[in-house]
Amino acid sequence: MLKKIKRLQSGTEFNLCVNLFELVIVSIDQALTTILQSLTLIITEKPDAAKRIALALDFDGTPKNKTEKGITYYLIKRDVPIIVVPALGHLYTVINQKKEKYNYPVFNFNWAPRYMVERKAYRIRSCIDIISKLAKKAEIFIDACDYDIEGSIIGYTILKYACKNKEEIAHRMKYSTLAKEEILRAYNELPPHLDFSIIEAGLTRHEVDWLYGINLSRALTIIAKNHSNHYATLSTGRVQGPTLNFLETREINRRIFVPTPYWQIKAKVKIGRSLVEAEHKRGIIKKKCVLDNIITNCVGKNCAIERIEKAERHLTPPFPFYLGSLQREAYKLFKITPVRTAKIAQRLYLEALISYPRTSSQKLPISIGYRTIMEKLRKYPEYEKLTADLLSKRFLKPNEGTKNDSAHPAIFPTGNPPDRSLKIAEKKILDLVIKRFLAVFNEYAIIQETTINISIDNNIFAINGAKIVEEGWTRFYKPYFRLKNNILPTIIKNQKVRLIKLISEKKFTRPPFRFNPSSILKRMEKENIGTKATRSGIVQTLEKRKYIFGEKIVVSELGFEVSEILREYCPAVVSIDLTRKLEERMEKIKQGKEKRENVIKDTIELLMKTTKILKTKEKIIGARLNSAVKKSLIHKREVGYCSFCKDGKLVILRSKKTGKRFVGCTNYFEGLCKTAYPLPQKGVIKPNVQSCKSCGCPTVKVSIKGRRSWNLCLDPKCSSKLKGKKNEM
Repeated sequence: MLKKIKRLQSGTEFNLCVNLFELVIVSIDQALTTILQSLTLIITEKPDAAKRIALALDFDGTPKNKTEKGITYYLIKRDVPIIVVPALGHLYTVINQKKEKYNYPVFNFNWAPRYMVERKAYRIRSCIDIISKLAKKAEIFIDACDYDIEGSIIGYTILKYACKNKEEIAHRMKYSTLAKEEILRAYNELPPHLDFSIIEAGLTRHEVDWLYGINLSRALTIIAKNHSNHYATLSTGRVQGPTLNFLETREINRRIFVPTPYWQIKAKVKIGRSLVEAEHKRGIIKKKCVLDNIITNCVGKNCAIERIEKAERHLTPPFPFYLGSLQREAYKLFKITPVRTAKIAQRLYLEALISYPRTSSQKLPISIGYRTIMEKLRKYPEYEKLTADLLSKRFLKPNEGTKNDSAHPAIFPTGNPPDRSLKIAEKKILDLVIKRFLAVFNEYAIIQETTINISIDNNIFAINGAKIVEEGWTRFYKPYFRLKNNILPTIIKNQKVRLIKLISEKKFTRPPFRFNPSSILKRMEKENIGTKATRSGIVQTLEKRKYIFGEKIVVSELGFEVSEILREYCPAVVSIDLTRKLEERMEKIKQGKEKRENVIKDTIELLMKTTKILKTKEKIIGARLNSAVKKSLIHKREVGYCSFCKDGKLVILRSKKTGKRFVGCTNYFEGLCKTAYPLPQKGVIKPNVQSCKSCGCPTVKVSIKGRRSWNLCLDPKCSSKLKGKKNEM
């Protein structure tokens, strides 16, 4: 090699090589300049979405990835150079311009990076730095965040602040699934500009919610702190207030409810060889004398079949899922909370297994490709026969509801295989979405209902039965559709029936049911407060603030007090009508019929009046909040009632001298009771609702890492302990 170089140096060949080398360098420089000038920057909402989009757009399906400051972005090989960079959700938020922490009201705000107001938001800062750096080299910008209000806000704020006012020249990428074919279609059909009407509505929502939250939450927290010198985070807002209000109303209705007695009567009869029970046609009997009269008239009398009624009932197929209906169905079938369902659905969407879940649509447009999805699902043994039956049809038409969403269709499966082994809850949600998708393309089911009317001295008793005649869509929705076949014995008119005995049962009317995580979302949806994406989070916040607790939602004393204070001193805040009107005005902003500035101005005027009233009543409100906070803290640690002094409560306490925890009576502080029980000093201890089965003493649940949790009876002399067994409830 050295000899060859020396030979080149001595002749004209060397000069020729130098010239060629210089030409190559110039060409590379020009090419790099052209690349940098025409670079396309695609911004996604989450890292998983960035990876999916990069894989779909790269010609070879092998994009190069580069990691800087913990943020991974992708370089794509295509006809033009493309970089796909992810955000981490919202990078920007609304903040107080003056940075005052302990004052209200606050009406001056601006948008700023989240790391300015949130602790440990290091990755947010790194993400903004990387996007800003890449934006300097880019000429074309594409917002590929989720196509909804939140996604539009995320993309807009990044383009405006991190990319230095590139929002006006950016394109919007619209897709409903992260399947490759859908991403390619979205990339090839880019709208020329962002969805500014949706952005304007989203900015308004964020700013209005910030104004409500910062002023009212800060007011409650400051008032409580000034009165007691103890800090407790209290919050309320535009949606929190009304939600807490109707939870409290339901709780009050339960507490004031007075049960009233009623009776039901059944006749046990023998028809042929079959023993069956027939219910009296009157159903609920409110007066005891009426019940006694029926029994007197029926005892010892002959009974006969008066008539047999048969009717067919058609069950129409269900509508496709939108987020709210999926959350309710998952809770009903699997007891998966709405918050968890939303997270699972989002994860399935990011893995290209289902379409975008945060939708309010009940429509499945033909453009999603019904047959293509079914052909993919046909490859799985559990769906092979079901999809084959559907694909044999000449036409496929889904049973659609009235709800529509301009951004996305209803939730549907993509048919793609998962890239990993799914967790149990993920499998359940995915199977539920697939089964519902298949069910909506089927015919109605036919149920035959039979009623046998038995006459006993002019008193009519009825035997009801039902069976499925045509399965229709229910076959495709198994095991999620449940109808127990109640097949009656073969009976003819005027057949003799023998009365065996009459059964009367005294019952009491029941109070209104408590809301659960599913029914509360349904009520919020009905009242049109909150959005499909935020409702479950609002309920979670109420629970976090200790306003509510339990799966069957109970309002705490603190929740009662906060709700009553808001209703008494600022009724507009808890008004469902006000919240609903605000939602309607924001919808008008999307349609271009309302201005953002007007909504913000009206909100500030309302909050100025509200905070003025709160300031004049700070002492009264502070005393009430302080009392409620104390009660809430005691309730959180409350184990049960003291069996010695009878009126005290047993609570989990910690000794000031030794630091050890124990259970003591609240009357100890008054010098009235010295009851105390030892507790384990390791692990987490929580009160139990039920008492010990052996001795009736209160119990606690003990959880120690690496060990199975158990229920512990407080009584050291309990018989279950003497036997050397842990107490079982």
